[in-house]
Amino acid sequence: MAHIRIYQLYMSQLIYFCGSMLGGRQDAELYARLIEKLRKYGTVLTDHVGDTTMTTEMMAQLEYGNEKSIHDMDMRLLEKCTVVVAEVTQPSLGVGYEIGLAVAAKKRILCLFRPESRNS
Repeated sequence: MAHIRIYQLYMSQLIYFCGSMLGGRQDAELYARLIEKLRKYGTVLTDHVGDTTMTTEMMAQLEYGNEKSIHDMDMRLLEKCTVVVAEVTQPSLGVGYEIGLAVAAKKRILCLFRPESRNS
């Protein structure tokens, strides 16, 4: 019985996935694969991070055209989540900011880094 409760606990997670948006679009396919795997454990609130159809130009337009609404939406989702999963291989001030807020809010955080990258 305890195993079922533990499984149900992890299946009900609200997951905030973050990865570099402007500097990491070459990783969008990886983000999409990670998000798909994370769906086994709950609801991914930020699946747009893995949207492979989003180009760098589209992201820049969104980022600079409407940054307050993007920030406000991200903050609401970060507040709502039960766990944060961050792909941190690609340096990103935004991801660092989100991790800092998650630490301050005492969220559970998992940071993923690819050691074979040149960003170590």
